[in-house]
Amino acid sequence: MSRDIPKWKQWLQYLSVQGAVTALASAGVGANLSLARRIARAYFEAHRTHRERAFRHIRQGFPSWSRDQVQSVALGSFEHFFQLMAEVYFTRRLVHPNTYNDRVVRVQGDRGLDMLYEGSPVLLVTGHFGNWEALGYFLAIEGHRICAVARPLDNPLLNAWLLGLRRRRGLRIIQKWSDPIDQIMMALHHREAVGFIADQNAGDGGMFVPFFRRLASTHKTIGVIAARFNLPVVCGYARRVGPDLHYEIASVDIIRPADWSDHPSPSYYVTARFMRAIENMVREHPEQYLWMHRRWKSRPRHERLGRPMAPPLRRNLEALPWMNAELLGQLDQRGAFGPHDR
Repeated sequence: MSRDIPKWKQWLQYLSVQGAVTALASAGVGANLSLARRIARAYFEAHRTHRERAFRHIRQGFPSWSRDQVQSVALGSFEHFFQLMAEVYFTRRLVHPNTYNDRVVRVQGDRGLDMLYEGSPVLLVTGHFGNWEALGYFLAIEGHRICAVARPLDNPLLNAWLLGLRRRRGLRIIQKWSDPIDQIMMALHHREAVGFIADQNAGDGGMFVPFFRRLASTHKTIGVIAARFNLPVVCGYARRVGPDLHYEIASVDIIRPADWSDHPSPSYYVTARFMRAIENMVREHPEQYLWMHRRWKSRPRHERLGRPMAPPLRRNLEALPWMNAELLGQLDQRGAFGPHDR
């Protein structure tokens, strides 16, 4: 649940953000992105906790990398995140139907995104990769009926402002704490696509699936809905490909009902596969991933208790078509993350 913030602090935060937005508007996008990069570098040097967490996560994902490679990607990730905050404002000013084709490139023959033109209900999945805020907005500009499931901000004033930005060009927002399941099902009933940022930590009660060679707690909603109603899941991204707001949007995987028909737990299969798709997109451009967020904070029960992996979890993992003995062994290393990641 959201934290209660005193009214005075809500207004202080809101006015501070509006002041920053006014400052953004007074300069061009290039100048602001350059400033965001400099701020990111200062933050990277000043905030050891976030910096060291990013180092740990990158080393986990890319164990053969040198220290210089890890540090370079970590710094790039910080720069990317700070630039993204500026892009949230400028994207909605500079990317619109008249400029869309100049700033956004779609991969030719992309079957995943073409499915949206068929008018059938579909689940869209992305992660904290590239400009996750822009993907639904871009698809809405193309004329698709898109709903995005989003966590409300703790500050209701800032949340209302951000909702207004997100809803421009027809993107509809379903807030997670306002009966989201009923709204999701209504959107699907009306043959809308429903989008999720799917790589958030889901707590100790989440579904634990592989992500960069470790089990990661993942929300069950997407897999459960897909499996129950036989809905395809399209995994994709919006990625920065050049300066001054130029992007590529593409899908990396399409998960169809026939794919999970033989798995003992269809919802587990769907969840594991879309997390595998997110991992694959991150491996291609790791500097555009949010490595400092606490993706592996929650641990499965057997790790917390120092016991062997539960048989149902092992069976679900062994039934994944891409699973092998080496990866299964890595997933079964209890206590691989220290207390600082919890």
